[in-house]
Amino acid sequence: MRLTLASSLVASSLIASAALHAGAQQPPSKPAQPVATKPAPPRPPQPAASGETIAITGARIHPVSGPVIDKGTVVVSGGRILAVGSNVQVPAGARTIDAAGKVVTPGFLDSSTQVGIVEVSLSADGTADGASTEKGLSAAFNVVDAFNPNSTVLPVTRVEGVTRTVVMPAGTGHVLIGQAAVIDLSGAHAPASVHRTPAAMVALLGEAGAAVTGGSRASAMLRLRESLQDTRDYLANRAAYNTAQRRDYALSRLDLEALAPVVRGEVPLAIQANRASDLLAAMRLAEEYKLRLILVGASEGWMVADEIARHKVPVIVKPLTNLPNFDSLGATLENPGRLVKAGVDIALASFETHRSGTLRQEGGNAIAYGLDRGAALSAVTLGAARIWGVADRFGSIEPGKDADLVVWSGDPFELTTTAERVFIQGREMPKDTRQRQLLERYRDVKTMPRR
Repeated sequence: MRLTLASSLVASSLIASAALHAGAQQPPSKPAQPVATKPAPPRPPQPAASGETIAITGARIHPVSGPVIDKGTVVVSGGRILAVGSNVQVPAGARTIDAAGKVVTPGFLDSSTQVGIVEVSLSADGTADGASTEKGLSAAFNVVDAFNPNSTVLPVTRVEGVTRTVVMPAGTGHVLIGQAAVIDLSGAHAPASVHRTPAAMVALLGEAGAAVTGGSRASAMLRLRESLQDTRDYLANRAAYNTAQRRDYALSRLDLEALAPVVRGEVPLAIQANRASDLLAAMRLAEEYKLRLILVGASEGWMVADEIARHKVPVIVKPLTNLPNFDSLGATLENPGRLVKAGVDIALASFETHRSGTLRQEGGNAIAYGLDRGAALSAVTLGAARIWGVADRFGSIEPGKDADLVVWSGDPFELTTTAERVFIQGREMPKDTRQRQLLERYRDVKTMPRR
């Protein structure tokens, strides 16, 4: 059972959840004895000793970039993968981890979260930094400046095998909602934990875009076109603008500067949309302005999968989306499998903050509804890394890449499997979480007798 962070801040809910996890039949009413101390926050991960070499031996290794290696060995040194194979020699002095009967994969990448920028959703002031209501701020909004590596959300995500996430902005009251970044969950402060920023500029179309532009999808598209046109004009007339000899723009100078790499094709535009017609509109826009496009959400993507494949547009999809609404009447659990069969590059995402660790459950459900198992693993590792521009260092088990590794007790897409060891850049991450501490604190609490 997982506890959300919001529930962890309410004492009665914490006690009930911890006791249930420990096997109690009903929530306790009151502790028999008062507890004087609060649980300490999870300790930040301690770095491995400088130059430590680690060898994981005897495992079934899924490099993702190549065939599965049975009874293989992975050697890690200096935070990078030194060697991988079935006949790899363990270096003298290396710390050896016997992983016989276990499965080793790259760390998982969740392609849409707000881990590290939202502590308590819609609740406590000062704990949510994913959105801004400041007028005149949209494209320049960057999640990196709010990232908190000491967030209690990181450890509970990390212990589920997720080692990196794409942290997305939530909203700015504009169709442009800001810049996403690829960030690891090592507990290091920025910029050490930041692997790509901006990974994409995020925009809204469809129902969400209409909601911030007067209620119509057409007005959302107009605002997005206006922003792109203004940026083009600004880049061509920057000197005149800086000396007040150019017309005013709809965006501020900060936003125009932030949008410039998108217009130049250096940074992708990630458009959140679900309805098939909105996905087609996004592709027309990208073709018109020569943009690098990523579709996010795409619940009806399967309905226009051939068009998406023809335009070579990657898609970020949540497999467990099948409840229809007016924005996605065609939602189906078979969406990821159908997209891949049509030739679309996909990445899987939880679209969660406090439950990003359910990513492997999402993948397992996608497999059950037609997604190839190898494609599912790629969609949370190497395939996702390629979409976000970090595949040169992450996503597969190859010599020279960052040692983000997970030792699983079995098939990572099975619910009963656990991540027994998690490494981020060669450092073994602690298993301690706030939830675990609360469980230990209340494990032996007895209920008061009923009157």
